[in-house]
Amino acid sequence: MFDYSEEQIQRYSRHILLKDVGVEGQEKISNARVLVVGAGGLGAPVSLYLAAAGIGRIGILDADVVDLSNLQRQVIHFTKDVGKPKVDSAKEKIQAINPHVEVDTYHEFLNSTNALDIIKEYDFVVDGTDNFPVKFLINDACVMAGKPFSHGGILRFNGQTFTHLPGTACYRCMFKEPPPAGAVPTCSQAGVLGAIAGMLGTIQAAETLKYFTGVGELLTDRLLTFDAKTMQFRTVPVRHRDSCPICGTNPTIDHLIDYELGTCELKSKKKTE
Repeated sequence: MFDYSEEQIQRYSRHILLKDVGVEGQEKISNARVLVVGAGGLGAPVSLYLAAAGIGRIGILDADVVDLSNLQRQVIHFTKDVGKPKVDSAKEKIQAINPHVEVDTYHEFLNSTNALDIIKEYDFVVDGTDNFPVKFLINDACVMAGKPFSHGGILRFNGQTFTHLPGTACYRCMFKEPPPAGAVPTCSQAGVLGAIAGMLGTIQAAETLKYFTGVGELLTDRLLTFDAKTMQFRTVPVRHRDSCPICGTNPTIDHLIDYELGTCELKSKKKTE
């Protein structure tokens, strides 16, 4: 049993008051380990809400540094942080909001050589990235390692998310492989309404907390999409494909793949090397 101090009981009192959460649920949150890949638009609200909720250990992975253009949506970073590694900026804010949270930082790119070693340390993974190659890498690594994860993506005024548990539909069940490099614009090319990141990131944070507490129904085998222009939300049923190349009965993918990054993404990568 987790030995809460009076300060922690007061801090988490609104969770403890919920009959579906209570002390037992808060203990599960406090013992949880979550990896957030990307300390940007989605990773910012996810990290802040998970820290506030009392997740025991949060890993933050991002190779980039804070840029002035990030501040329009990446609310974990402040003006004074421009030029600072995003993982360091994020860790500072996480510990400011909740000093009881243990924070691991990975100032590096996620790739086929380090993904499994990093992911194995955590119970749940949140995909807060903005490019297809890494999204497929996260999916494949989590499926191989048997780890649940939350997928999230935003562009312009739209967002989408789903949650994967072993045995449920994965990213490749919906999209077999990444689109050709440069075929789909990124946020840095097409733009994004800043508040969209907060909308989707908080949904991902809620899914993470639901996973650990067992409250409600997760977004498994369902893709949630929304259009902020009309404020219309839609849930699309999806199915686990037996022929899926990574999670199907006879998978054809037996190793992690580093897909080609688009030109805009390469420029961003070179900037931080």
